[in-house]
Parts: sequence; C-alpha cells; structure tokens
Amino acid sequence: MREDQTELEKKARDLLHSRGVEIKDIAELVYYLQAKYFTDLTMDMCTYNVNRVLAKREVQHAILTGIELDVLAEKNQLSEPLLNIIQRDEGLYGIDEVIAYSIVNVYGSIGITSYGFIDKQKPGILNELNDLSSGKIHTFLDDIVGAIAAAASSRLAHSYAGDLNGQ
Repeated sequence: MREDQTELEKKARDLLHSRGVEIKDIAELVYYLQAKYFTDLTMDMCTYNVNRVLAKREVQHAILTGIELDVLAEKNQLSEPLLNIIQRDEGLYGIDEVIAYSIVNVYGSIGITSYGFIDKQKPGILNELNDLSSGKIHTFLDDIVGAIAAAASSRLAHSYAGDLNGQ
C-alpha cells in the first residue's frame, strides 16, 4: 500500500476487499488480457498498473457508487422497479456498464475493447462475482472490476509503448 493514498482511495480499496475482491484478483485479469502480447509480463507489472488505476479519483468514485448501489439492492432499500432490475442483473439495464466505461475511458479506447472482451469471457473473479446464487448482488461490482482490469491493461500497453511517462 502506498503511503500517499488519500482517504477516498483507502475507502475504495476497503470496499473492494469487503466485497471479496483483492488486488491480486484484478492483476490476474490484467495478466489474462495481456500475457499473449508481452513475453516478459509479470504479476508485479500487472499489480503495479492496477494500483495506478486505483489511484485515480474517477475510479474511486465509480467503486463507491457501484458498491453502494449493490449493497442497497441486497438490503431491499431501492424503489421498484430499480430494485428488481439490479437484483436480477437485468441484461438490458446497461447503467452498470456506463459506470464501467467511466473507468476504462481514463486510459483510452483500447480499454473499451478490452473491457468488452473480459466482460463476455468472465474469467477468474468475474465469474465468481457474476454468480447470482451466492446471495450477494454484484450487478455493478463485476463490471467495475472488469473495467479496472481493462484500464490497467490499457495503461500497461500504453506504458510499454512509452506513452504514459509515469502517469
């Protein structure tokens, strides 16, 4: 953990952890997305890029918003028909993806295609989060985690090409 984390970033990270998502889980998704493009890719490189994405305020806001909506739906504290839509993770709802797009857009258009791919494949933690039988609602969280991985993957691709200059 970086010493210069803001309280907002700490809260976002704590919320991810409280919902069963660890940084290594997201880093594994980055590896899944990028391993065939980088022969020297390591989990440390993936983790570094996930941490850089999580340092962005826009990402922290998306995490807080999405997880709060998932928790409110679990507690039946949303109005109908929104409650039912979120509880069922209605395929045509789309607002969960809109929040995800706010994350992937931070690092350019490659993030959008990576997000679309990983959202359909649902590897690793995404498969677990998407399981409605768990009793937990992760309508927003699965998309947020996939978007963080796609953004970190995009960041990795850009930085490998020398385009980010340490941002």
